Amino acid sequence: MGDGAIDIYERTFQFACRVLRMDRALVRDRRVNRRAMNQLVDAAGSVGANLEEARAGQSKADFYAKLRISLKEARESHYWLRLLRESESITARRIDPLLAEANEIVAILTTIAKKSNPKQPPPEPDPEPEREPILNS
Repeated sequence: MGDGAIDIYERTFQFACRVLRMDRALVRDRRVNRRAMNQLVDAAGSVGANLEEARAGQSKADFYAKLRISLKEARESHYWLRLLRESESITARRIDPLLAEANEIVAILTTIAKKSNPKQPPPEPDPEPEREPILNS
């Protein structure tokens, strides 16, 4: 992987951990809508859980199906984070980094889904451009 990048499995796990820590820190805060927060906790945990199931898929189609569920859960997490922010239940300072991470996870999973769709063959690689002959002078 190199250059300090974190793989998507670890990234989704850490995302769920961050949501759980935020939930624990805000559990007694009456301004936080508990239903919305519980939905967020469920969705955030499901992103990584379904991705782990995808990794253990029995076929490419199984991998793709579980990946799509993970993507749906990532989108749902993004929705609940937006709702909690806009309802002013949680400060922007606390929620914006999670919102940005959810957005990035959605983008990454969308790219993976496009590349791994078993019903669409992978795109043909670009042909190498024709090179002009090198003339020795």
